[in-house]
Amino acid sequence: MKVKKMEAGLYCVHCREEVNHEITYINEDIKRIRCMECGRTIEMNMDLRKEFYKELYERISTKPTRVTKEYKEDLSHLLLSFPFRAMKKPYRVLKEVHSSRRVINTYKLKKK
Repeated sequence: MKVKKMEAGLYCVHCREEVNHEITYINEDIKRIRCMECGRTIEMNMDLRKEFYKELYERISTKPTRVTKEYKEDLSHLLLSFPFRAMKKPYRVLKEVHSSRRVINTYKLKKK
């Protein structure tokens, strides 16, 4: 899962003026909007596990299409790089799972 933070000038109901807000995105969805002046925060309900499973499903279901595209573009490159990629893949998947778990735990703890 990708966490991205951005700043934007938005109208704050509490401050009654346009001030900077920090917007936190998880993947492409807004998770939180926080006023930089007064600290008032709006949290969006989001099932992070569902997001994780959706992302995982998307990657698994599109893999055959991506490999076919790569095969059609350059077969020799695919054949030469495949053994190295096959050895590296479990490490990359484990790294992404740990990263996603950290995001889920971070936002689950703040919810309590």
